[in-house]
Amino acid sequence: MMPLRAWITYSWATTMTTPPEPSLGGVDTSLIHQLLGEFYRGGSRPPAPLGSPSVATFAAPRSAEVAPPVQPAFDTLRPSLDATPAAAAPTAPSSEDSEYAFGNPHVLFGAEGHAVSVLGANEVLSPALPLSERYYFLPREAVQVQEFASSLGSSKSTASGVPTARAFDVHSVRSDFPALHQRVNGHPLIWLDNAATTHKPKAVIDAASSFYSRDNSNIHRAAHALAARSTDLFENARESVRKFLGASSAKEIVFVRGTTEAINLVAQSYGKKNIGPGDEILITHMEHHANIVPWQILAEQTGATIRVAPINDRGELILDQFATLLNGRTKLVAITHVSNALGTVNPVEQVIALAHSFGVPVLVDGAQSTPHMPVNVQALDADFYTLSGHKIFGPTGIGVLYGKSSLLSEMPPWQGGGHMIKDVTFSKTVYNEHPEKFEAGTPDIAGVVGLGAAVEYLMSIGMPAIAAYEHALLEYATEALATIPGIRPIGTAANKASVLSFVIPGIPNADIAKHLDKHGIAVRAGHHCAQPAQRRFGVEGSVRPSLAFYNTRDEVDTLVEVLQRLPRN
Repeated sequence: MMPLRAWITYSWATTMTTPPEPSLGGVDTSLIHQLLGEFYRGGSRPPAPLGSPSVATFAAPRSAEVAPPVQPAFDTLRPSLDATPAAAAPTAPSSEDSEYAFGNPHVLFGAEGHAVSVLGANEVLSPALPLSERYYFLPREAVQVQEFASSLGSSKSTASGVPTARAFDVHSVRSDFPALHQRVNGHPLIWLDNAATTHKPKAVIDAASSFYSRDNSNIHRAAHALAARSTDLFENARESVRKFLGASSAKEIVFVRGTTEAINLVAQSYGKKNIGPGDEILITHMEHHANIVPWQILAEQTGATIRVAPINDRGELILDQFATLLNGRTKLVAITHVSNALGTVNPVEQVIALAHSFGVPVLVDGAQSTPHMPVNVQALDADFYTLSGHKIFGPTGIGVLYGKSSLLSEMPPWQGGGHMIKDVTFSKTVYNEHPEKFEAGTPDIAGVVGLGAAVEYLMSIGMPAIAAYEHALLEYATEALATIPGIRPIGTAANKASVLSFVIPGIPNADIAKHLDKHGIAVRAGHHCAQPAQRRFGVEGSVRPSLAFYNTRDEVDTLVEVLQRLPRN
């Protein structure tokens, strides 16, 4: 196939008497669009304009027990749940990473430091065009193609050059998710199983599909164009995750299969090196099995002891009792940010501060927090923080371990193989630095690319806007479910996110879930991989509707109406 630049020059010669100057100044861009469209017809899509919609502006939240942006509280003035609010005036960007929601641009650099494009915080790099070289020396014309394509975009910007924000509109958001627009058992799908997994926006589906259809290559090695493009897509995604979490360096972002693997990595690497007989690992009564079992395995291997901080009848951590469990033998605290079974939002900032006063590092399970609220790991001062891609509208089988560089640099690798090494002989292996030393073998490259697209999508909407919308929807749903005769909520903490677990005595949880499924409503029924938390409330399981920012009041109303018609003996 003819190179793009040569093909454009040839095609231009058939349509114009005099070829344009190389600068492309004064050229009719409609013809350029036509030529690019023809070149990519049948393959990748032509480049999209680089305009960057971003977030709505909501009333500033009141101060909460834990300072925002870590754990925001919200004013009594709620955003409209179903109607589209009027677009707010653009807000000036901040230089701080925690203000990513307002669209700080990414600038990518090509050969000799030449800036080839400026992308808004939500802009997913178009895989239809070669990326600027970062790890490999691609031909200069590859970079010129991206410069040329960037000139075609017509983005609306503020005076500072930052793309303007879009207003949060739940119906517009829903249009981004193809899976939501189907019928199940003759009814429109109402997806209320978001704590288990989330659906994927078109941006994520397109990013993963485009990688396989155009860029597919192994990364960090071969000196050819596809390897360079794939490597850049992979590392661009790492940078996107860094910004999403507020980490200080992309080297603190380790790609893993999910939160479960991230916790196991810390247990088997940091834990085995630093925890021994008689030492204590402190967790809470509301943890997911993935934040219990790895520590039990480590305790069996090392002779350490697991201590469990209690929760009250509302499902809230009893902070003063947690504090009394900290002592000189405590070597690690592992705590969920948001309970997957109860919805409780833990005061992790206070937990971390208490643990650090004893010199104890803290791992925070962020699988259920990152889809619903802003997280800044530096503001939290978390030592380790984990997330799962499929919980935050990204692909399955990919996740992230954030770790402070000071800790990661001292941790040994826990798996061996390619890429995580600098040099190998039969007598000795020299390991790579982090994050590479924790990423042995060929990674899930398409999963990482999709994860990068997912966090860029979330940042384009703005996590503060998502948190405000969901908070209002959760309050509405909590009040609506209370009208169901005999319902017993499981988890009634004052500070909650997403989860609405309940039981109806006398009716099996599975029967309730099957009744809802007949009407197109998907919920989870069972112990939710949190049996100790369930048993704390005297049940073996519960029904768990769980919300995301694409759910609506109408869907909540339908849930309640169908539950009202639940057959009873």
